[in-house]
Amino acid sequence: MNYIGIDLGTSGVKLLLMTGDGKILNKVTEEYGISFPHPGWSEQDPRDWYDHTIIAMKKLISGIDPSSIGGIGVGGQMHGLVLLDEHDEVIRPAILWNDGRTTEETSYLNNDIGTSRLAELTGNIAFAGFTAPKILWVYRNEPSNFARIRKIMLPKDYIVYRLTGAFTTDFSDASGMLLLDVRNRRWSREMLEICHISESMLPLLRESSAPIGTVLPSVASSLGLTGSVTVVAGAGDNAAAAIGTGTVGPGRCNISLGTSGTIFITSGGYVQLSNNALHFFAHADGRYHIMGCMLSAASCNKWWMDGILGDHDYAAAQRPVTDDALGTNPVYFLPYLMGERSPHNDPSVRAMFTGMSMDTTRTQMTQAVLEGVAYGMRDCLEVARSMGINISESCICGGGGKSELWRRIMANVLNVRIKTLKNDEGPALGGAILAAVGSGAYSDVISAADRIVEFDSVIEPDPEIASRYDRGYQVYRELYPRIKM
Repeated sequence: MNYIGIDLGTSGVKLLLMTGDGKILNKVTEEYGISFPHPGWSEQDPRDWYDHTIIAMKKLISGIDPSSIGGIGVGGQMHGLVLLDEHDEVIRPAILWNDGRTTEETSYLNNDIGTSRLAELTGNIAFAGFTAPKILWVYRNEPSNFARIRKIMLPKDYIVYRLTGAFTTDFSDASGMLLLDVRNRRWSREMLEICHISESMLPLLRESSAPIGTVLPSVASSLGLTGSVTVVAGAGDNAAAAIGTGTVGPGRCNISLGTSGTIFITSGGYVQLSNNALHFFAHADGRYHIMGCMLSAASCNKWWMDGILGDHDYAAAQRPVTDDALGTNPVYFLPYLMGERSPHNDPSVRAMFTGMSMDTTRTQMTQAVLEGVAYGMRDCLEVARSMGINISESCICGGGGKSELWRRIMANVLNVRIKTLKNDEGPALGGAILAAVGSGAYSDVISAADRIVEFDSVIEPDPEIASRYDRGYQVYRELYPRIKM
């Protein structure tokens, strides 16, 4: 049988078709836009997600025996707020993960309810991108819309709902709502009361690989599918990407350089974080993970190259950066284009270059952008290290991870071995693996990922370059406190 993996991203939806043993048969991407109705706001119409997913799926399975499709798994952007009314109509545009409007609501949760209480209830504290502050924002600012709410769901769960009619979510995605009691894997009644909602408004909780239904007959007919096609609960994009990179079972690490950036460290059991600078979520393998999330990662380089320089030849811009320049760049870049989540939890902070002089070159500034993201990732890793977590290697995925220079910088800034993947398909591959497990092709997620995921090259940190970057990081870490508002 073949399996479809869907990655519902911020800029577009990516689909792949995978055989049971992991061979990629086809890939399709459909792009859509983002709305920024006010500074710091970020919204999308959930109906656009579904329409583009259906368009992409028709292209994906064109020429494929429809009876060979055994299952579908969806990974998707986390934290977004999707609201439906009693007729299952979208009430307002979805408020996305990188939306910064909830400063007051986040402050209320962290200061009035209290970070220690939030951590007790959910395992996490409030961040501006999380779903609970968004619910409070709608309650306070759009009371007429709030009164219409009958279903609250996350972005990928809207796709699953339209495909199957099943109102579900998985534990990994639900962890990022600040409504889930992560330790006990159930909705927190006290958090629901704080947000003025009822449990009937929230989806049923399921494990990521659990089959939650089949494609509705009307949808199957429009797609040309025949027979019963299983759909699994799916996962948040970072957990799905971790499945697709083999980051399963305890003690493994994955770095993702997409629009946002994450460092994802797996855990065999529940851990109460001491300072809550990182997130502690359920993992799609049935266990848990610790995660640091930067709001801007590869998007920093896209902003610099496309928006500022007007140059789309990324490889040519990075080619002049030689090994002797690594760790010696006098220019620093703070990658806070959308504010920052981990470890600062500061939606108001903004990006900046510093250290420039009359002889600063374009190449140094390009290098500084790549290094700034790597330094920001090290900020997150240092928190994990302070907890006694020792990471010696990590795989890397996402668009930014395709840059050999950026991988080399990351290996030396973090001082860890970096592994690349033969098939860097991230959440889409993770979704397909979950679908294969839920359809019975594999007994569990770990055995499926170990069988399907293959690694390619390895970059070892260079002791001399790593030492130079260690000195550079000491400079970098002093910059944020000086610009904090």
